[in-house]
Amino acid sequence: MLTTEQPSNYRHLEKMPVKEIIAHINEEDKTVASAVEKALPQIEKLIIAITDKMLAGGKLFYIGAGTSGRLGILDASECPPTYGVPFDLVQGLIAGGFNAIIRAAEFAEDDTKQGWLDLQSKNISYKDFVIGIAASGTTPYVIGALQYCKQMDIDTGCITCNVNTALAAAANYPVEIITGAEFVTGSTRMKAGTAQKMVLNMISTAVMIQLGRVEDNRMVNMQLNNEKLIDRGVKMLMQQANLSDYPKAKEILLQQGSVKKAVASIQKT
Repeated sequence: MLTTEQPSNYRHLEKMPVKEIIAHINEEDKTVASAVEKALPQIEKLIIAITDKMLAGGKLFYIGAGTSGRLGILDASECPPTYGVPFDLVQGLIAGGFNAIIRAAEFAEDDTKQGWLDLQSKNISYKDFVIGIAASGTTPYVIGALQYCKQMDIDTGCITCNVNTALAAAANYPVEIITGAEFVTGSTRMKAGTAQKMVLNMISTAVMIQLGRVEDNRMVNMQLNNEKLIDRGVKMLMQQANLSDYPKAKEILLQQGSVKKAVASIQKT
């Protein structure tokens, strides 16, 4: 039996008071970070391989089904506003297409060829890197995509929550986060999904730092697309450029479009 399909350690959940339900969920969630920690060597190798590809001009693709696919899309969609990179630099694909983001696409994950077709529609090449995301490690849509990638000499990684899976066998850089039985048996949107989100955070953050999109500990390339981010950018600029005039700093920031460019423009004068 797959670890992710093992029976819950808790019985008769319907009889539990809410206080007890959330306490047990919290207890289970506490184990996720330690499970991720055990896989840090695998995660490090994966990140280094991705960075090498992207420094050479490649793109990063996440591909998954259900919760795993949605998590990949979430991480990809946050890279442009956070780091100011082009919208197609990191992309997420999900079995069943766009509609599957908000509504389950029945049986879409069982198609062994569609994953590769979806990647082809994005003009993928050997320069790029693909990460397959599947808690079970058995999703045909994802496995098929990585197998086709291997035939085309495209480097791949994966994030799964079981050991010795077909998905890991298909990946050049497998990451296995063994989170164990879920609070609700088989509900991998819980601990497994949390683990996948944590690893995706590590991947995108570490890669973007390596690509020079962060300076010190600040998002100096973030997009200025709402007042909160503009205010954050103004304060960053004031600190980095030693400015005391908020309105003037805001004017410069909006003219230049990013904290990094604004600082550079001030240093030139």
